Amino acid sequence: MSTSSFVTSDPLAAARWLDVILVVAMTPIVLLLGVPALGYCAAAAGWAATRIGGAVLERRAQESDNPKTAAGLMLFTGLGRAWAMGLIIVAVGVAGSREDGLTAAVTAFVAFSVYLGLRVALRPRRNPISS
Repeated sequence: MSTSSFVTSDPLAAARWLDVILVVAMTPIVLLLGVPALGYCAAAAGWAATRIGGAVLERRAQESDNPKTAAGLMLFTGLGRAWAMGLIIVAVGVAGSREDGLTAAVTAFVAFSVYLGLRVALRPRRNPISS
């Protein structure tokens, strides 16, 4: 895969990935504040991985000529990301302490809130129907 495949003409590309950028950029600050490292790092890594995987699957769905394939990929993307993050939170809570699990859950919630807000704010606008 060439590096040119990652270059985009979308002027809002960085804004669309702000949730991942914030989660990664906040890691040193959050850890310096004494937040449980296992919970935060696992949730941050899981969020970034599921966002990247979701973006790849969404692109494949958009490029698909088969509506069933596109619908299946979009369904798998949404449900798969939710299940993956849920399993990460549970695994962290079992492997670490309750505080680690809580930290993972709060991190995932904040990242999802930023993601959802950006999806709504940056969605493509429809042209109004002219009469």
